Amino acid sequence: MDKILEAVVTSSYPASVKQGLVRRVLEAARQPLEREQCLALLALGARLYVGGADELPRRVGCQLLHVAGRHHPDVFVEFFSARRVLRLLQGGTGPPGPRALACVQLGLQLLPEGPAAEEVFALLRREVLRAVCERPGPSACAQVARLLARHPRCVPDGPHRLLFCQQLVRCLGRFRCPAEGEEGAVEFLEQAQQVSGLLAQLWRAQPAAILPCLKELFAVISCTEEEPPSSALASVVQHLPLELMDGVVRNLSNDDSVTDSQMLTAITRMIDWVSWPLGKNIDKWIIALLKGLAAVKKFSILIEVSLTKIEKVFSKLLYPIVRGAALSVLKYMLLTFQHSHEAFHLLLPHIPPMVASLLKEDSNSGTSCLEQLAELVHCMVFRFPGFPDLYEPVMEAIKDLHVPNEDRIKQLLGQDAWTSQKSELAGFYPRLMAKSDTGKIGLINLGNTCYVNSILQALFMASDFRHCVLRLTENNSQPLMTKLQWLFAFLEHSQRPAISPENFLSASWTPWFSPGTQQDCSEYLKYLLDRLHEEEKTGTRICQKLKQSSSLSPPEEPPSPSSTSVEKMFGGKIVTRICCLRCLNVSSREEAFTDLSLAFPPPERCRRRRRLGSVMLPAEGVGAPEPSPPSQAHIPSKMGLGRQRKHCITGDAPPTVLDIEGLSPQGPGGQSSPEEKVERDEGAKEQRAEEEVQEEPEEEERAGEKEEEEKEVEEEKAEDEDEEGAEDQDRLGPGTQRATAPPAEGSRSVLDLVNYFLSPERLTAENRYYCGACASLQEAEKAVELSQGPRYLILTLLRFSFDLRTMRRRKILDDVTVPLLLRLPLAGGRGQAYDLCSVVVHSGVSSESGHYYCYAREGAARPAPAPGTADRPEPEHQWYLFNDTRVSFSSFESVSNITSFFPKDTAYVLFYRQRLGEVPEAGLGSPRGRTEPTLHKDLMEAISKDNILFLQEQEKEARSRAAYISALPPSPHWGRGFDEDKDEDEGSPGGCNPAGGNGSDFHRLVF
Repeated sequence: MDKILEAVVTSSYPASVKQGLVRRVLEAARQPLEREQCLALLALGARLYVGGADELPRRVGCQLLHVAGRHHPDVFVEFFSARRVLRLLQGGTGPPGPRALACVQLGLQLLPEGPAAEEVFALLRREVLRAVCERPGPSACAQVARLLARHPRCVPDGPHRLLFCQQLVRCLGRFRCPAEGEEGAVEFLEQAQQVSGLLAQLWRAQPAAILPCLKELFAVISCTEEEPPSSALASVVQHLPLELMDGVVRNLSNDDSVTDSQMLTAITRMIDWVSWPLGKNIDKWIIALLKGLAAVKKFSILIEVSLTKIEKVFSKLLYPIVRGAALSVLKYMLLTFQHSHEAFHLLLPHIPPMVASLLKEDSNSGTSCLEQLAELVHCMVFRFPGFPDLYEPVMEAIKDLHVPNEDRIKQLLGQDAWTSQKSELAGFYPRLMAKSDTGKIGLINLGNTCYVNSILQALFMASDFRHCVLRLTENNSQPLMTKLQWLFAFLEHSQRPAISPENFLSASWTPWFSPGTQQDCSEYLKYLLDRLHEEEKTGTRICQKLKQSSSLSPPEEPPSPSSTSVEKMFGGKIVTRICCLRCLNVSSREEAFTDLSLAFPPPERCRRRRRLGSVMLPAEGVGAPEPSPPSQAHIPSKMGLGRQRKHCITGDAPPTVLDIEGLSPQGPGGQSSPEEKVERDEGAKEQRAEEEVQEEPEEEERAGEKEEEEKEVEEEKAEDEDEEGAEDQDRLGPGTQRATAPPAEGSRSVLDLVNYFLSPERLTAENRYYCGACASLQEAEKAVELSQGPRYLILTLLRFSFDLRTMRRRKILDDVTVPLLLRLPLAGGRGQAYDLCSVVVHSGVSSESGHYYCYAREGAARPAPAPGTADRPEPEHQWYLFNDTRVSFSSFESVSNITSFFPKDTAYVLFYRQRLGEVPEAGLGSPRGRTEPTLHKDLMEAISKDNILFLQEQEKEARSRAAYISALPPSPHWGRGFDEDKDEDEGSPGGCNPAGGNGSDFHRLVF
């Protein structure tokens, strides 16, 4: 019967005839047969199933095995013995074929339980291990996976199971797609998924096998001597538990036995797995490994990988099935590659066609990808300005897509840079410091140079001034401004945590300062602004003369001198009027100023002015430790008016009412912010201010004796109404205060100092004024008023006075309430609103000692206030604390509380930024106007080169330190004492040392 059936199958009869004859033979085989005949049919069935040339003989063989196994089980057990199985698996050269494995699987389905079956399972546990060690192809390996998934008893046990799993990983690395076309690719993907599925099943049964398999996987992809492994290994990653990611990456990145070449090869091949369509979490593992390399400062590997693979990753955005993973890896690679524009510029030619393809696709996936890609491009253009010719085609391609705001761009750029990654070694090696999480850069203290650092950070945070400096052209006649431009550019774009201002400090050094000693930051600021102002004026005159000398036309009228950058940003004008009390003749003079130096009024003068109701007081008053002395010793200024003198208002001008909304911090248990408190008090304060202005008597315009008499009457009335004011205060409730209600004795506020600056001054006795009309010395009254407010108002609180008893300068430690919003009075009853943007704090008791640090926020133009809300403070922008090399997040509450917590730390120099609606120049508040200006190419190239150098320095130090730590002997006492150190945030931010706020040492990038 077997010979007849074999002849039928191999004959040339039509298929229908063959099938009819086969059915008749199979029906006969269901009947009782002799043992020899049944064994012959089983042997024929096995031969046809394994070696059949086409589908028909294989199907006939399968049917024969099924019929014999079901109807003649005893003979089937005798036939399907361990020896027969071994002969099937070892029938040819090399690993067993997929048909032989399929035949074994079919036989196991038909084999009844018993000793023979156990013997077959034991044999298969050895043979499947041998089979995978011989590296079968994808189809045979997939058949092994199907066999073991159907019959788990065939899986190798004991130590052989781990070896089997590792060999499966190596088999996947040898997979090659045998056929071209979609059908072949789909079949190949299914085969890889079946093998990786078997691995996942084995890992669930034995979790301890996962890490050894991962080591084997890394060994395969990091081998540099063999051909690249198959991308089918990506199918393994999707089954790895994400909980293991951090530990695996940490161990791998810190493994000294892994060479740079191996790591580079491994991460490069992993990035190729992005193209694997069925792999989940591949992007997460790739990004985790990149972060791990950044944490241990292996920047050379990261740079090489990014430049080599970023174009390939970008190209995968075309394929929806792998787009999500490719986009995640692309975003990480671009946002971390911030030290140079090289990686981004590699993509510029590919972006316009990619945008066009995604637009043409018109799918949800494509639209989402377009939006994220456009956001990414805007981030990179913002980060690397200065290439308009390269960026124009790209910006044209994405012009119709959403443009992220500057805050979103800075957020994206600040969260992923390599230098913002937490170092694994930073806790052991302080030199391995990353860029501050704030995104801001510190300045290195060069030895008592904190006074310079605090002023430079305050100027840098004045956004309009910073933009003006950064827009300076390459060829100019302003060497000091050019050095400031380079310093600001590196503060904006460097990846270092701190840079050294040495070159700029040497160029801007104040001649009368002694090197290495503490100096007055206000004095340095005035000298620096004067230098920049004079340098620009001189350069402008030289350029005009050179232009005239090179022109052949007759010389024209010299143009009127234009304002310098310092004048535009910090320059204001003040009018001084002196009224002779005899003839009432008034002389006036207008002068320019760049800052106002505010002396402290005597305590009785402060209390008296509060009673007179000439100003609006803040809601809270802060008591001072002791009253300030009446005498002040002031520092002269080269530019502007004499700031050391007290000024007054003339008799023919109405007294100026200063309207300042001061913000005082709430206690630790307060629930509302300072801005909310001011908004609650605003309506009552504005109404009282209007009443006070209307109630000012017109007779105050009179001069001489009449004015004196009226003042005395007003003082008496104010003293009589002192108690009534206190009662009114109780009725108004907490958070409000009438101008007639005196605050705590000896308290100070900025408004007190400004009013004292603007208050009238009587010139008598030896200070009498020479009146030209009277032609003699006469008593007079002198007053000042502001005729033009600057864009940035600088207020210096004159805290250092000369003590005649000790013949030394001493510091006035009075706390001064600093308002967040200030309305400065101008001539003609006008006023300008100013927002606080920087506060330079002095910590110490003397101008010759102590420490300076700076609180600041972006001093950018704010939107014009809506009607009725002009006096409300803007929502608080993020505050930062600049303490030499240390930069940290802060708040306005910290600024307000600093003196109450640390009595020796007092506000010294204040920077206020004029509100947008008050700025004469238009367009300053537009989003485009607030973006960072484009730098010239030489400057950008210098920044990129230094960033690369910094990454190399960090990598070198990390490697040397890691080698040192690995060589240390284990000791239980090695880490003792680390937690016992006092936290640096527990004390005052003050402390002047070469590393500033935290004592760390840094590589010095010198300016």
